[in-house]
Amino acid sequence: MPREPVVNAEPPDQPAEGEHHPRLALDEIIHQPVRLSIMALLAQSKKVDFAFLVKYLELSESNLSRHLSALEDAGYIVITKVFEGKRPRTWVSLSDTGRAAFERHVETLRRIVGQSTPEGT
Repeated sequence: MPREPVVNAEPPDQPAEGEHHPRLALDEIIHQPVRLSIMALLAQSKKVDFAFLVKYLELSESNLSRHLSALEDAGYIVITKVFEGKRPRTWVSLSDTGRAAFERHVETLRRIVGQSTPEGT
């Protein structure tokens, strides 16, 4: 059933003079959907195995590698390559800078969502 249009709804709070819409504060490096998914997973974990990320995010190894490189170049993640026995293993974790950037990004998304919905709808 279609939603009825909101008539005479009060607009959400407007930014104060000199302030800008919060979307301008979004981190373009994090905002890309795959990278946002990576950051969200890493924010809940101490470290995550590369092979797990490939399976969990349903990506090819090369696609994941490109996204991890972008996050590493920004200083948002730390990639650690180790050998466990004779097998190489790659671990990925958030850096302190990455954790702070992710928290800012999520807070900005919350501000946007909070502004976007008129009360009572």
